[in-house]
Amino acid sequence: MHDPQLTQEALASLPADIAHSPLFSGDLAPVPASRRTWNTYAFAALWISMAHCIPTYMMAGGLISEGMNWWQALLTIGLGNLIVLGPILLNAHPGTKYGIPFPVLARSSFGTQGANIAAVLRAVVACGWFGIQTFIGGEAVKTFLVALWPAYGSLGGDTMILGLSLPSAITFLIFWALQIYIIFRGMNAVRIFENWAAPIVLFLAAALLVWVVNRAGGLGPMLHQPSKFATTAEFWVVFVPSLTAMIGFWATLSLNIPDFTRYGKGQREQMLGQTLGLPTTMILFSAMGVVITSAAQAVLTGHTIAELWDPVVILGQLTSSTAPKGLTEPLIASGAVRWAVAFISLLGVGVATISVNIAANVVSPANDFANLAPRLISFKTGGLITGIVGIVMMPWKLMASAGDYIFTWLIGYSALLGPIAGIMIADYWLVRRRELDVPDLYRTTGRYAGVNPVAVVALVVGVLPNLPGFLKAAGLLHGPKTFWDELYVYAWFVGFLLAGGVYLVGMKLRPHRQQGQGSAAEGETA
Repeated sequence: MHDPQLTQEALASLPADIAHSPLFSGDLAPVPASRRTWNTYAFAALWISMAHCIPTYMMAGGLISEGMNWWQALLTIGLGNLIVLGPILLNAHPGTKYGIPFPVLARSSFGTQGANIAAVLRAVVACGWFGIQTFIGGEAVKTFLVALWPAYGSLGGDTMILGLSLPSAITFLIFWALQIYIIFRGMNAVRIFENWAAPIVLFLAAALLVWVVNRAGGLGPMLHQPSKFATTAEFWVVFVPSLTAMIGFWATLSLNIPDFTRYGKGQREQMLGQTLGLPTTMILFSAMGVVITSAAQAVLTGHTIAELWDPVVILGQLTSSTAPKGLTEPLIASGAVRWAVAFISLLGVGVATISVNIAANVVSPANDFANLAPRLISFKTGGLITGIVGIVMMPWKLMASAGDYIFTWLIGYSALLGPIAGIMIADYWLVRRRELDVPDLYRTTGRYAGVNPVAVVALVVGVLPNLPGFLKAAGLLHGPKTFWDELYVYAWFVGFLLAGGVYLVGMKLRPHRQQGQGSAAEGETA
């Protein structure tokens, strides 16, 4: 990502002492206004490509399996994404205005050293997501290989590597290496990949939708399936944690969105592009998942509904040389056509998974790790660290069950990221009123130097109420349901509001830190 010319342009707009600051590096430098070229389409394409992933496709399935009908599931997904769009746009503003990435922005609220707390917490969550997406992509590759070469599935016999079979381990590592290669090509490669990935993934998903509906002779039985909830109270018990999980799904990007908007032409472009790209795509792609799965029920009668929520299962059966369960012949008779469909399907799944993983789960932690030691850790090194930690976290265990995924993973990390979002938004919009001293963000002795204890206290206060519920959900605590368990399902909301409120009150007691000044590094403010 490091561009020497860009670094020199950034330094030209900053005081001379910044070039020698240990807090400054080319990867964390403010992007000069002349280099902020992302337009409305670039931001829309970013979100379209990130939202077109297998976890999004399967999202409605998880909610329907919990008892919702199809429209209740889509309503929950849409509402969650509209809510999280708010903090995303609020934190996006300083990225576009000043050209600074997330870890540098966090210095204004947490302090130049305290920002590492927020950055590392965000980075660890991203590492987990990187591993999850890589595992999903690797399993997709394995499924297609087995469909075309059945012997691959038994390669290595009972050999296990970190809980993975040898075939799964091989495809996981192949998928992992491909993503690291793209990251080593730099941020411009990410932008180019995202731009062409968006329409390809949408086209391939639409092609699968048309084929399966045509083969089924209709939309299938799921659209007529009623909700399992007899009363509003029963629905609410499932709706609230599901809504929190939907917000948690993109709570990561609500923090590090400046990593992308720092390249935006202006506020209008980033706001319009994100608004057009995020909620609409999440609802549309989830709806496509509902229709495809419903129609697949009528085609693949030998498979359970839980199996059919995974598009890789459907594509695997479509490209298999053997007849699926319940049928007497393969879905595609011609071997040449099967190979062609398998290649196109693998391309679609691969592009969808890589595009979201690199944008959402590598760019931010790479910057976050670089923030720990800007002079020693580059963006590329940070990306490599992300990949390694993603393996160590053994993501296949995070996906062991729907309960683990929603209650332990999605809601659990939203309890960490919600408070950080609340603190950052309160600081930028209410305390500093959108005015930052950019040079001081890179100085060890400036107004943001050290650790801001108010932010640390606010973070702890925002996290603590959700800790008992998380420990219970993770199986580390046991006992009857308590008030804290009820509170935990609102984890993101509780943390966001509580931490933001405590931060505002605390900063009123420290008036000398309340106001920053605009700087020469400031770009477009409209």
